Amino acid sequence: MTILPLAAQRDPVLKQVDLPHRYYYREMYLPQLTMGPNSVAWLPDSHSLVYSMAGTLWRQALDSGTAEQLTAGPGYDYQPDCSPDGRWVAYVTYLHDAVELRVLDLEKRESHQLTYGGAVNVEPRFSPDGKHLAFVSTSYNGRFHIFAGDFSSGELTNVRRLTGETRSQLPRFYYSEFDHEISPAWSPDGAELIFVSNRGHIYGTGGFWRMKFAPGAEAHEIHYEETAWKSRPDFSPDGKRIVYASYLGGQWHQLWVMPSQGGDPLPLSYGDFDNTNPRWSPDGQQIAFISNRGGNTSLWTQEVLGGAQRQLVANEKHYLKAMGHLSITILDPSGKPTPARVSVTGEDARAYAPDDAWMHAEDNFVRSESAFESHYFHSSGNAELTVPEGRIQVEVMKGFEYQVARETIMSSPHARLVVHLKPLQIPEDAYSRWASADLHVHMNYGGAYRNTPENLVAQQRAENLFFVEDLVVNKEQRIPDIAYFRTTPDPASTPGRWLLHGQEFHTSYWGHLGLLNLTHNFLLPDYASYGNTAAASLFPMNADVADLAHQQHALVGYVHPFDIIVDPASDSTLTHGEPLDEGLELPVDAALGKVDYIEALGFSDHRMTASVWYRLLNCGFRLPAGAGSDTMANYASLRGPVGLTRVYTRIPKGATGTAQWLDSLKQGHTFATNGPLLGFTLGGKAAGDELKLPAGESKVEFSAWLRSIVPVDHLEVVCNGHVVSDLKLSGDRQSADVKGTIPISQTGWCVLRASSDKPEHPVLDDYVYATTSPTYVSLAGSAPKPAEDAAFFVAWIDRLTEAAKANQNWNTAAERDSVLQTLDRARQVYINLEK
Repeated sequence: MTILPLAAQRDPVLKQVDLPHRYYYREMYLPQLTMGPNSVAWLPDSHSLVYSMAGTLWRQALDSGTAEQLTAGPGYDYQPDCSPDGRWVAYVTYLHDAVELRVLDLEKRESHQLTYGGAVNVEPRFSPDGKHLAFVSTSYNGRFHIFAGDFSSGELTNVRRLTGETRSQLPRFYYSEFDHEISPAWSPDGAELIFVSNRGHIYGTGGFWRMKFAPGAEAHEIHYEETAWKSRPDFSPDGKRIVYASYLGGQWHQLWVMPSQGGDPLPLSYGDFDNTNPRWSPDGQQIAFISNRGGNTSLWTQEVLGGAQRQLVANEKHYLKAMGHLSITILDPSGKPTPARVSVTGEDARAYAPDDAWMHAEDNFVRSESAFESHYFHSSGNAELTVPEGRIQVEVMKGFEYQVARETIMSSPHARLVVHLKPLQIPEDAYSRWASADLHVHMNYGGAYRNTPENLVAQQRAENLFFVEDLVVNKEQRIPDIAYFRTTPDPASTPGRWLLHGQEFHTSYWGHLGLLNLTHNFLLPDYASYGNTAAASLFPMNADVADLAHQQHALVGYVHPFDIIVDPASDSTLTHGEPLDEGLELPVDAALGKVDYIEALGFSDHRMTASVWYRLLNCGFRLPAGAGSDTMANYASLRGPVGLTRVYTRIPKGATGTAQWLDSLKQGHTFATNGPLLGFTLGGKAAGDELKLPAGESKVEFSAWLRSIVPVDHLEVVCNGHVVSDLKLSGDRQSADVKGTIPISQTGWCVLRASSDKPEHPVLDDYVYATTSPTYVSLAGSAPKPAEDAAFFVAWIDRLTEAAKANQNWNTAAERDSVLQTLDRARQVYINLEK
């Protein structure tokens, strides 16, 4: 594995947080930049609100359409809370790789910082008497705990940690082994705090706990359900009730209310969308909250008695600083407006977008290149923005077939920018063409936005994808997109822009599967190996699920296979049976002929995946290269957009449907990439084809080409796991056209591979990477000799067998026997290959 220079590393946003699966808590818990409102607080008059929108704070009266900006950088401002006397607004600012508390004096219109030290500090809440401020901080060991300080005259002193840190022995999946405490809220008398904690629980962010606001006070749980970062409880002013957000019994968060001492909750709102971040008005008459019912985030109030809801819209905005207007038009080579991905940055390093746009942010970035992670939005081809004075940087990208366009323009009251996209000069074939797809997208997965098939197709169009597979899957107890599952293309599809709804099968041990083109029904249960549930058993294996999917004529692939190097001789990963996302069953299912493709590029380490993939190819298994970004397409903060990693298949010119595309994937007529485009033939045979040669060594001609939107460092022909030819790149390292010969003396396979040694913006991945599927080589009288690789997988399966025998979660002896028999059948395949 290549070791990248430290300065070139893409490090996580807010990397000081020491929790697993950061893409969940960052999106669902930490504040994110959205162009619509995303958090809200009441002023004491119960007639005005302070809220965060587009990374700044705003004040607006309920009976007014005019919003007044209260802050304007230099960072991004979120999560306001108002003091009981109405003078102070505590809030959080994301700046300099930290989230710190600040306070705004509404009388003087001055703000200053309250916390220091570079931690992540969120969710500030004033006590009812205004003398204390509770909040959540990672300042202790990098994990979320509740702190409080004394507040007086705009200063925060005597800050202390209120909750301890407990290490749990529970087998948690997606959550830390250390308990957390989040979302504090004060009781109306200021004597107690309610908060959310996962103490004693495996799944979700935990139940609701109450604790006296006193030194050494013990907390007790008043209610448990499987929360997912967003519950954010708030007391009613009378202290009798608690409002919070919950997806209890459904797929979407709605407002619920329960007795403040615990008891059975009841819903206050309904709908197939999210209502979150509830705040009870001081007079007890209304609840303010954030909703994504229209797709983007929006601010609403609901009357406690009667339930009438009303949206608060800022029709007019009064900014603190002079602002300009920027109109952007994106044209394709024919001069017509075309959808694309757009990034707009001001001189203040902040990101800007149209008021109705879905702003997205990457979750890793190179600190030496920018002050913040990059942000972007998808445009239909025309965009109207409000931007600050000064120089504005604009970047436009439309998939991998067009050059990235970068422009600079000075802001003005009526600035206009026209961007002309230029296509890459890609070698053409007389009979076929390359069509791209993202095989692993989640349309909705608990994010800030409410996605629909129509909007997902719009994202797909902007990213220039032929085909998208929305893999419907559970998010804890719910399956957000289950209502959209269907066995035919979604009606939002158009010729050349196909959207299908497949399935991702989750296990916490065997690895995750992509099930494409199911023709009858969604497979249930949607998961296995979930401890402390009725699905705790290691049965069904992925092999069993693959059989069920193949009965529906689906394609089965292993998704995001490996982020770790698996060494069966010493690695305990294979035997502990702990929750993982790694594709541990892949060697088993490959040996038994149950795998139709592998995500050679996915939400994993592509080189680590290749190290296993190459061994399986050496054993004679034919595994085409697929790709899927695992994009949560309704997230504001995500790894990357739809199509971040994608697979191209070769289909006949004129083909517009999905059947030929899927058949081409199964045949291996593909290359997978996060940027570079590849072409490769060996002896006149392309990816997925078989080249037959006579016995002995042959000098075989090859041809290779590369076109890339970013520079690459290596273009290599790899045969049987070894680089056999290092090809010359152009001066800018973005293209190559090479012909040559390589010696071949044994049966095996060859691929063309491109890669970089470091990240290259705007490829939002740790490094640039692309690979073709194998071209298979058969020599007369020659068979693969994979003794070393076969022995590797025998040892691998022996560790899986050891774990299965030690497992105690079987429902029946028959389940255990079935799993052990499947492992043994695969093991025997490798035993035979050792001979």
